[in-house]
Amino acid sequence: MQSGQIKWDRIYKDRPILASASLVLQQNKHLLPRSGTALDIACGQGGNAVLLAESGLTVDAWDLSPVAIEQLDLIAMQKGLTIDTKVIDVMAHPLEISKFDVITVSYFLERTLCSSIIAALKPSGVLFYQTYCQQKVFEQGPTNPDYLLTDNELLTLFSGLNIRVYREEALLGQHDQGWRNQAMLVAQKPG
Repeated sequence: MQSGQIKWDRIYKDRPILASASLVLQQNKHLLPRSGTALDIACGQGGNAVLLAESGLTVDAWDLSPVAIEQLDLIAMQKGLTIDTKVIDVMAHPLEISKFDVITVSYFLERTLCSSIIAALKPSGVLFYQTYCQQKVFEQGPTNPDYLLTDNELLTLFSGLNIRVYREEALLGQHDQGWRNQAMLVAQKPG
């Protein structure tokens, strides 16, 4: 058992099962295709996977934590949804090329995977990505800068895709208002 798996198993074991989709997916679900295949990478309790399945997509959901996958399986069963869940270390499992119409990533940043994520999208496929930034108004998410985006970094990491939605407010303006500490991206692979 890997140390990352032990860490995340402990976190999910103590967390109530409240899987909700990321804000980037909630606010932009109208950009989803009507049918197709989707992958939720590092799915956790599977809020994104549930929304994708409820939207009519065929969904794969992968996470390192067996505890998180068990929780997602329970949610899917309760909602009558079919989600193909797998305990997978995405760093050790190569993504198939041109396999998915949609890929979602929330609160997981592994820069070396970005080119594989792009390659795994089918032509015209859509990526929904949301995670934490280094420029934070208050402490939220990881503190290690290796897991935090620099200013506009998502735009650079996925520069081969066509940007459809991007939001990152950083430290601009009134810090007590707006959407802070994170960046979101919806991008489409050229057809």
